[in-house]
Amino acid sequence: MTTINKSQTPIAASIKIVLIGDGGVGKTCYVKRHVSGEFQARYIPTVGCEVNPLPFYTNYGKILFDVWDTAGNEQYGGLRDGYYINAQCAMLMFDVTSRMTYKNIPNWFSDLRRVCEDIPVVILGNKVDVKDRKVKPSQITFHRKFGLGYYDISAKSNYNFEKPFTYLLSKLLGNKQVSLVEPPLLDIPSVAIDPDQLRRYEEELQRAMVLPLVPDDDEDL
Repeated sequence: MTTINKSQTPIAASIKIVLIGDGGVGKTCYVKRHVSGEFQARYIPTVGCEVNPLPFYTNYGKILFDVWDTAGNEQYGGLRDGYYINAQCAMLMFDVTSRMTYKNIPNWFSDLRRVCEDIPVVILGNKVDVKDRKVKPSQITFHRKFGLGYYDISAKSNYNFEKPFTYLLSKLLGNKQVSLVEPPLLDIPSVAIDPDQLRRYEEELQRAMVLPLVPDDDEDL
């Protein structure tokens, strides 16, 4: 695994990122949207996961995210220590149409922190293309309590696909000016999202960011 530097010199870095969350939230679908064209996923049976190398071309050079996806083995808790070891950053995903998957995010975060005490983390609310959203933007507050990133995403429509990756890279580099010099190569969207719907969600998220946090305000979910 290559250590990334913090200069503007172009680099070729490999970053281990773990993608975790309840089964069925769309983790594997999200990863498979990226069509690398030059890499093959590999399965690591000892830790029950699939590793997908996803290249991104940035103003810091080529960055290769090795995405470790549990691929349906979330129930095997004993495997997770091996899965987390040496992770440099993490994505925690839930399904905005399922309140329980969001309520379980604190458990996933605690489990991750037990092995990786201080790595950049971003939370993803997937399936915002579904109209029957159960977890509203104003109810998503856990990330604010721990200074984590958050993005609404839709794996099937490619909405916000690259933003979590550039967010994590900016944290690893300590530079908010990280940007892509070319878009990632993604599969054709399989669903379309109403632009007005997305605009409403974005506005709700912005309003929620300035509201005061209330202790245990996730409990009403």
